[in-house]
Amino acid sequence: MRYLSLDLPKPVSKIGLGTWQFGSREWGYGDRYAKVEAARIVERALELGITLFDTAEIYGLGRSERILGRALQGHGDVPFVATKIFPVLPLAPVVEQRGVASAQRLGLRHLDLYQVHQPNPVVRDGTTMRGMRALQEVGLVGAIGVSNYSLERWRRCEVALGGPVLSNQVRYNLVDRRAERDVIPYAEAQGRVVIAYSPLAQGFLSGRYDASTRPADFVRRRSKLFRPDTLKRATALFGALRGVADAHGATPAQVALAWAIRRPNVVAIPGASSVEQVESNAAAADLDLHDDEIRALSDAATNVTSTV
Repeated sequence: MRYLSLDLPKPVSKIGLGTWQFGSREWGYGDRYAKVEAARIVERALELGITLFDTAEIYGLGRSERILGRALQGHGDVPFVATKIFPVLPLAPVVEQRGVASAQRLGLRHLDLYQVHQPNPVVRDGTTMRGMRALQEVGLVGAIGVSNYSLERWRRCEVALGGPVLSNQVRYNLVDRRAERDVIPYAEAQGRVVIAYSPLAQGFLSGRYDASTRPADFVRRRSKLFRPDTLKRATALFGALRGVADAHGATPAQVALAWAIRRPNVVAIPGASSVEQVESNAAAADLDLHDDEIRALSDAATNVTSTV
């Protein structure tokens, strides 16, 4: 496993574990997954050196935090736990209350990273950051982060907080490279972190689907990525992923993850539906792609990025 080279209180793995699925029935994962498989996935992730675990209060309406918290019991200070406040009226007192509630659901006295899930179009970031700063001052929260923020608004949050906003969690993968315009360069220049969610584009880059084989679950089927015409346009990309994977004895999904974390200040948080999947994800951290392979993958993805 590889880790961020930044000076942080704990090692942060380049591949983390996203837990949107924990407790979220819309993904098709029921009670057995929540009660049995989720704990096995977390245990195996820790064994493989994964330290970054990301959740949110909105995932399963708090169930994800509870499931993750139970799974992490007994593992001390090794995990770097990140959660997010869903910004409905994120005034300072509300932020403080919700931070305490997330910590209680997780069974933690300290949140390593507390993030604003998305920008609120009405509430100013100044009051939100006052609440975040108060949580830092009492020791409940370590680092502050944001999610789905533009670079301009991320920087405004740092001014309002009066200190670094460590991370910005954004969608980043081979077919969505908007973060490369300014968010990732800013992170590299300022010692910040970009947390890439959906690094496999909800499985689009896994090599499991094509125009004749579409996903069965509701979340993916409603995405334009999985429309037959988009899948057909991605034929060259899928071929490039398979070619690079074959050259490394890897899978297309591992290649896509390795592509996403190739930049020094980017980490990725793929989900995992099984122990086998988290093992595959973790192995991607040690996969070195050559410059020509990175260029070939990026070029092959252009036909898809222009339409999604």
